[in-house]
Amino acid sequence: MRRKLSHRLILFLSIGYAFLYLPIIILIVYSFNESRLVTVWAGFSTKWYGELLKDQGILDAVWMSLRIAFLTAWVATFLGAIAGQVMARFGRFRFHSGFASTITAPLVMPEVITGLSLLLLFVSMETMIGWPEGRGMLTIWISHVTFATAFVAVIVSSRLREMDISIEEAAMDLGAHPFKVFFVITIPIIMPALISGWLLSFTLSMDSLVITSFVAGPASTTLPMKVFSSVRMGVSPKINAVATFIVLFATVIVVTSSVMTIRQDKKKQREIQAAMKENLGK
Repeated sequence: MRRKLSHRLILFLSIGYAFLYLPIIILIVYSFNESRLVTVWAGFSTKWYGELLKDQGILDAVWMSLRIAFLTAWVATFLGAIAGQVMARFGRFRFHSGFASTITAPLVMPEVITGLSLLLLFVSMETMIGWPEGRGMLTIWISHVTFATAFVAVIVSSRLREMDISIEEAAMDLGAHPFKVFFVITIPIIMPALISGWLLSFTLSMDSLVITSFVAGPASTTLPMKVFSSVRMGVSPKINAVATFIVLFATVIVVTSSVMTIRQDKKKQREIQAAMKENLGK
């Protein structure tokens, strides 16, 4: 029975992975297609990568999306870590429910509503105080930080609730300052959650289309907006080429973060084993 169940699980897992990754593999393969038609294979060619490097519009959109995504990931991770710490460690303070609801609201709010509300906010602020002046990269970045922070806060708070709080209490009982406990003990323990939040924020920012369309100006076109406008006139093989670059770039980031996490876990295990041996020697 276990063997049959194992075979079924492997089958379902294979179907799930094929459903997720087969379209990406097909996209990468067709980026080397000779034909101008993206659905008709006419032989191997790399000419569309050359055409991509000549298309300044797409390159500018990619560069803007990458800059916004990097800035969004860092700021959202910072703010999300603070919000997660408050939700998980500060107990049931007076406005805890309202604070948690405000932080997690972007998770359940339709993107159309979020984009429209942010647009109205920016227009009202510009009318009252003159800032931000127009819509552009700044308003896109603020909007992306707004919804990405919610995802990081949920990830960090979940990790903090699973963490053994007695470790922090023991450090403070030994005289460590709360800030030192947070930076020396808490952050290394929740580092995988912070890395996951950073990667998720980066991905969400790169993928955002609806919210970005509301708050972007005429001179600030991101990659999703460029791709969406190109699809209306027919998909160009150059889109497959730029998508292949993005997939490879994301793969490198994920693999690098995974290697760093594995090394950190091994280092932590070695330190624990060394401490145990030192205690046994005493």
